[in-house]
Amino acid sequence: MELSTLDYTFIIVFFSLVLGIGFYVSKTSGKNSSEFFLSGRTMPWWLLGLSMVATTFSTDTPNLVTDLVRTQGVSGNWGWWCMLLTGMLTVFIYAKLWRKSNVKTDLEFYELRYGGKPASFLRKFRAVYLGVIFNVITMSAVNLAAIKIGGIMLGLEPEETIIGAGLITVAFSALGGFKGVVYTDFLLFFVAMAGAIGAAYYLVNIPEVGGLEAMLSNELVISKMNILPDFNDTDLLITLLVIPLAIQWWSSWYPGGEPGGGGYIAQRMLAAKDENHAIGATFFFNIMHYALRPWPWILVALASLVVYPDIASIAEAFPNVPEDKLGNDLAYSAMLTKLPSGLLGVVLASLVAAYMSTISTQLNWGSSYLVFDFYKQQINPKATEKQMVMVGRLSTVLLMVLSAFLALKMKNAEEIFKLLILFGSGTGLIFILRWFWWRINAWTEISAMFASGILSILLKTTFLGSMLFAADTGIFPSWGEVPFVMVVTTIIWLIATFVTKPESNEVLRSFYIKIQPGGPGWKKVVQDAKQDDIEINTGEKWSVPSGLTAMVLGVILVYSMMFATGYWIYGRTSDALILSGVAIFSAILLIMTWNKMKRNIL
Repeated sequence: MELSTLDYTFIIVFFSLVLGIGFYVSKTSGKNSSEFFLSGRTMPWWLLGLSMVATTFSTDTPNLVTDLVRTQGVSGNWGWWCMLLTGMLTVFIYAKLWRKSNVKTDLEFYELRYGGKPASFLRKFRAVYLGVIFNVITMSAVNLAAIKIGGIMLGLEPEETIIGAGLITVAFSALGGFKGVVYTDFLLFFVAMAGAIGAAYYLVNIPEVGGLEAMLSNELVISKMNILPDFNDTDLLITLLVIPLAIQWWSSWYPGGEPGGGGYIAQRMLAAKDENHAIGATFFFNIMHYALRPWPWILVALASLVVYPDIASIAEAFPNVPEDKLGNDLAYSAMLTKLPSGLLGVVLASLVAAYMSTISTQLNWGSSYLVFDFYKQQINPKATEKQMVMVGRLSTVLLMVLSAFLALKMKNAEEIFKLLILFGSGTGLIFILRWFWWRINAWTEISAMFASGILSILLKTTFLGSMLFAADTGIFPSWGEVPFVMVVTTIIWLIATFVTKPESNEVLRSFYIKIQPGGPGWKKVVQDAKQDDIEINTGEKWSVPSGLTAMVLGVILVYSMMFATGYWIYGRTSDALILSGVAIFSAILLIMTWNKMKRNIL
């Protein structure tokens, strides 16, 4: 496929704008570590919300969605759609708590909530565990998608794609810091959405597909269209819907969907002007991320079934693609090769935008862990602001190099997604409870982290995994991996919690005074303080009950919007009208609940 002058113009202008923003803000971002990683905590909700949306729109996301749709149908997306429950919990309960903590990273929270050497170890270890290991794996999935897009659309070798895209992104990230990331995310969001929507509209109407009506009546597409899995297929129902909605959303830690908030979502909440801006940003993100954005990718995935019904047809059309990179996720890139001049340039720019937004966020977030939670804590406690910014820039480069090497060894985006979900199973409940139950301590998190990690490795790399969960010969159903790791990990961390000492009164009281979490889980701490003639409760109303009400209404609102959008596209007008009405009604109730919550916050 050859690019026209118009295509190159779009791409060059886009790169110039992004690099220009990076250079423009580099002087301000380099003033101190707070500016470099949090932009001075002055960001408005709409800019942070757009940044969250742009960050989670990466080059691997449409590839993953395409893989899921082609192999499991549209309903296969419930593996990540279920994370909406986590997102709404963060919006209406945890966003204000994070902003009140006033920490620089979510890992700094450990030494606010816990005390002593276990807290210090936990903070340092997770700085490396999340900032390097988890972060590098996540970025490698994004780089893998870039490799596949570069190979299919431009005929580039994997190394050429990584070097070209990586150099520009790492230079921009190292210069602009968090402010550069957020400012460019504003541009990247609109470019990425324009490319995704434009590609979907054009590709559904190419002669091979025949338009929306013809596509939706194609036998290969009909079997994949259902938004909910077949209720008569028990295994599929449990795998795609029951496990995600009943267990996965609250039990698993996953980047961008952490129970109780965390990661780069927490970073943006901490950068907000105040608690209301933190809540507004995360709410806007969840609406855009789940209700509206997936459908352009889904339409292209469905269209790809008509043009490339199987992997063999993709391999035949693109013989130069290495065998170890062939998979259903390639179908998205394969479809994009059919775009006309001009639109092709816009779509390529949108994919570059998606790549840069995610990678730059991951680099800045991971680097913040290494600087604040490892370098300053472990190596150089007296580090100056200039030294911390320098280490931040150097670690940005290091993380990019590591993720590039790993991407060259990987094959499939869905495999990485499943591994990350499994790795975090059983830890999510701790991140929810630690704010509201005094008995959670540092050993709770340490035991859970090691238990879920070791169990995941054993199940994926040893005979134990095949003996227990192999599709045909395992003792348990193949969908049982996540529940198994969750149950075993939960048992281990509960035992660890009760056989170790609770945090000291000093630590618990200090945390309560700062955060005012409230609720029955802190009753003992409040009463013990009163007995010592210490008042730690300011009388602030406990907002969790109204927060849970808002969460439920928010979930209903977004899911009904998501279903309604799909049914409008499918031509199921009656269903679409009913769900649109449900969305409007739940939105009205949510606004009323939200106004009450705002008064409590203010």
